[in-house]
Amino acid sequence: MRASQILVVDDEADIRGMVQEILTEEGYEVRVAGNAAEARAARAQGDPDLMLLDIWMPDMDGISLLREWTRDGALSFPVVMMSGHGTVETAVEATRLGAVDFVEKPLSLAKLLRTVEQAVESGRETRAKQGQRGSLLLEPVGKSRQMQALRDQLRRLAPHEAAVMLVGEPGSGRETLARYLHALSPRSAGPFVNVSLAGLGLRDVLEALCGREGGESPGCFEQARGGTLFLSDLSDMPAEVQSALLGVLEQGAFTRVGSQTARTLDVHILSAAEPRIETQLDQALFRRDLYTRLAAVVLRVPPLREYREDVPELLRYYTDILVDQHDVKYRRFSVAAQNRLRNYPWPGNVRELQNLVQRVLMLGEEGEVTLEEVEAAIEPLAAGEGEALVKQDILAMPLREAREHFERAYLEQQLQLCGGKVGKLAERVGMERTHLYRKLNSLGIDFRQLGGEDGEA
Repeated sequence: MRASQILVVDDEADIRGMVQEILTEEGYEVRVAGNAAEARAARAQGDPDLMLLDIWMPDMDGISLLREWTRDGALSFPVVMMSGHGTVETAVEATRLGAVDFVEKPLSLAKLLRTVEQAVESGRETRAKQGQRGSLLLEPVGKSRQMQALRDQLRRLAPHEAAVMLVGEPGSGRETLARYLHALSPRSAGPFVNVSLAGLGLRDVLEALCGREGGESPGCFEQARGGTLFLSDLSDMPAEVQSALLGVLEQGAFTRVGSQTARTLDVHILSAAEPRIETQLDQALFRRDLYTRLAAVVLRVPPLREYREDVPELLRYYTDILVDQHDVKYRRFSVAAQNRLRNYPWPGNVRELQNLVQRVLMLGEEGEVTLEEVEAAIEPLAAGEGEALVKQDILAMPLREAREHFERAYLEQQLQLCGGKVGKLAERVGMERTHLYRKLNSLGIDFRQLGGEDGEA
């Protein structure tokens, strides 16, 4: 979801510019209009989350415009009236027509910001009660170059039926992107079914995908008929499961367990995999012919650390969701808190950010989310993982020293996860074993101390 959008309607250019500058610095997206005609044109591009409307304008006054827009029913967004010459009568009439507040000119900065924040929050609560979130939650968030390019790729792929594989780290938002692609596709009216086959045996997978004759519920192929089937984790799929799935895709048909009748496969296949799937292909751990079927198009999903400039927008996005869907008080992250989180490495990616927002808003008090709250929320994560993989002070190091610091920390933690086995480490990080030995020696990492006597898996 994008930042809250505000439409400022005022015939005085200086006031429009000042309000636009102030609110933009506060993280809002601001459009301006100098009269009623421009306001109509701006609204035609999409309703804002809040309108600041001047009462006295040359072609049509704000009360008349408000009356025009409420003639056929209540507006879907809150309106705050502005005037330097307001009267009790105009204030009463504006309130009767649905305005939520009134600010006087000359504008007080503190009053303006407080009124805008309260009005936007009021609009969120109203939309939540009415269930009017629409498709705003659907579009992947971010103005960074990486996210803009990814959205553009998904839009170009949407009209086609090609199998798309989304390759990225856990928590990087692969399912969100898959749902977005489904919503843009000709199959958007059909279901979106998410299934994970990792770690399942052949019998369980066949029932999950194909269903059982006379069973209580259909399999995923039937549930997703006319829509999209999303295979959410390919990286740990057993060999016999890969063979069964390949057979269905090659035949374009499936058969329920316990039945002899083949049914036509009518789904668009999307899938997600971790970057190590390329190593699994090279080591014959994942069938290349199945990969070819599932990956007519491969899209790389970047980890959050590669587009940290989007962190403030993501914080607002998940805050809005939490406020709209749960009984949680709206709180804004302070500038210091946002800057700290922009420099955090996010090993758990977007999912970790979402969890952090939830933890801070549910456990915190009123007012801005402070730097101290953020540090306290991050601390348990670091404690659970040992020393943070990338410290903030790495930014003060020369590039070569910072690279060595990162590589040493990265390989030491990966080696711990592999029980000191260099063979497993080579597979996990996608390096040839001889080169990996040289890298470990150059960084002064002794795998023998971790139990990997000869490095064998």
